[in-house]
Amino acid sequence: MGVLAVYGVDDAATRIYYGLHNLQHRGQEGGGIATFDEGGQYYRHRGMGLLSEVFTDGEVKSLKGRLGIGSVKYANASRSGLDNVEPLFFHHRSGDFAVAADGNVVNSRQIADFLEKRGTIFQTGTDSELLAHLVKKNVGEDRIVHIVKALNMMEGGFAFVIMTPNRIYACRDKHGIKPLCIGTLDGGYVVSSESCAFNIMGATFLRDVKPGEIVSLDTHGIRSTLYSRFSRKRMCAMEYIYFARPDSDIDGCNVHAYRKEAGRRLARECPVEADIVVGVPESSLSAAMGYSEESGIPYEMGLVKHKYVGRTFIQPVQSMRELGVKMKLSPVQSIVNGKRIVLVDDSIVRGTTSLKIVKLLREAGATEVHVRIASPMMKYTCHYGVDTSTPEELLCSHRTLEEAREAIGADSLGYLSPESTRDSCFGCADPCQACFTGEYPTLLYNESNTEE
Repeated sequence: MGVLAVYGVDDAATRIYYGLHNLQHRGQEGGGIATFDEGGQYYRHRGMGLLSEVFTDGEVKSLKGRLGIGSVKYANASRSGLDNVEPLFFHHRSGDFAVAADGNVVNSRQIADFLEKRGTIFQTGTDSELLAHLVKKNVGEDRIVHIVKALNMMEGGFAFVIMTPNRIYACRDKHGIKPLCIGTLDGGYVVSSESCAFNIMGATFLRDVKPGEIVSLDTHGIRSTLYSRFSRKRMCAMEYIYFARPDSDIDGCNVHAYRKEAGRRLARECPVEADIVVGVPESSLSAAMGYSEESGIPYEMGLVKHKYVGRTFIQPVQSMRELGVKMKLSPVQSIVNGKRIVLVDDSIVRGTTSLKIVKLLREAGATEVHVRIASPMMKYTCHYGVDTSTPEELLCSHRTLEEAREAIGADSLGYLSPESTRDSCFGCADPCQACFTGEYPTLLYNESNTEE
């Protein structure tokens, strides 16, 4: 998912709309924008599909006010449907507010049980609604105190933006697993999952929200509250590897620079004799460039991405992913015919995409296809918002390297080491690699032991 917030800027909804377009890669199932005007009147529009499908008939102009929040939804089979498209809006006698979130609260079932036993009724399956109920279960204190108490009950990797009629709160998990940053715009402020949204909005990057920090934006400017003394920089490695745009800077590390360095290290760790290097568009191109530069093997555009097809990895069901691969990529036959190819991809999850791409290249005349992956073998499920499904569906959870190679039909297969995955950040972070190593930065909760 991707979240964005604006405070103190004229026509906030329009700025949010354009900023969300630069976050569309983080979610394609749905999106929405909510605002408050100066009189405290609330406005919201949301829908299913891409932003261009959700906002078709002047809805943005109807969202009045100088502060607002927006979201794009990452397709998840267990949290699908319009009810789960954010921002969510809540009425309360202490004041109305809206919430949007990125990531996943791993103890959400335990918190929901706690609240339901005290009379709470849930309308959605979102962490945003969970936070809202926790914030409002106590009254008589400043709202920031409620938010601090609520976040301290939550474990996982997440970023929340909360909007009241006169304030924005931006909250990041204490492990720093999910990205969140602040910028300035026309005397006001912007909060975004990625800094790439600032470019189209005309905003200037200010800083990242710190792990365990709540940033308050209002007439007082920026105020910071640390809700936890425990703070780590364990940014999700898949943000650098796949999710984020190459023009984003996350925790002091540029995503393109990270991927290019990962490609260089991959060439040193997994060399092979070949004629050309081909990257899988789009998130693998930087790594392919790095592999080419380090190995001396020419980089070529051997695959072309169809412009109007979304990201297959974030489709909600497997059948849609498989159909998306056929619609998404075409080999450039005159480039790949008769060539030994190093095919560089960012990751392999289930292996179905890799199998089809290798097959496409062979059908186009490639004599050899050597697959090189700019991340380690994905063996474990993610609990922080990356929909990697069950361990049985992961290509490498129960296969050796040779068995994985056979499954995708490649002539050879090589992966980047966890050490190089970490060091490609240039020391800016110690990224979470739980999906590769099984070493999770947080406690995990067994939902099967809770009451249904």
